[in-house]
Amino acid sequence: MEHKRSDARKKRTPSGAAVPRAELTDALYRAFFIEWAETGFAAISLERVAARAGAGKAAIYRRWSSRNAFAAEAVEALSLQIATIEDQGSLDADVRGFLFRLRAVLRHPLIRRILPDLHAEAARSPEMRALNAHVALQRRAHGLVLLERAMARRELPSTLDTELALDLIPAPLYWRMVIVGATPSRAEVIKLASAITAGLRALA
Repeated sequence: MEHKRSDARKKRTPSGAAVPRAELTDALYRAFFIEWAETGFAAISLERVAARAGAGKAAIYRRWSSRNAFAAEAVEALSLQIATIEDQGSLDADVRGFLFRLRAVLRHPLIRRILPDLHAEAARSPEMRALNAHVALQRRAHGLVLLERAMARRELPSTLDTELALDLIPAPLYWRMVIVGATPSRAEVIKLASAITAGLRALA
């Protein structure tokens, strides 16, 4: 009997806090963004984040070594929502799809409060500046896929200034939503997409 109990103990899977759970990680992300939106990054309390997620502070440090590491992974997870859209068949349709996907992310009330604070922190902190740059690179990677498809269709030339084009694609919508604080209608996004594609063709 003792031998069987010993084997059972060896085979028992760790439970609770010993196993990083995807559900808890998602809850910690949500709690972190709520805390960030309410207090600003500089005043984030990891104890409050853990409490919001219904966890202990140890649950955070098992996953991330610091507040900056937590922020980097949380923002990375969020940025994946701006995924590269499937080929819509034309440059115009791809740009519209990209803008609608971006609008869906930027219209979230937490994101609209966090992004200006992220830019402010980036001006003061090398770590946050690196995070801000990483977010920008991810977004530009999605835009580059869009441009390469247009080049393959011969809608844009291979000599296109892609760096300038990647500045152009998200900038008007980002400015309107994050800086001005307005949410364009569907019709306005379509009109904006038409202006951007015209600009891309003019660059060519």
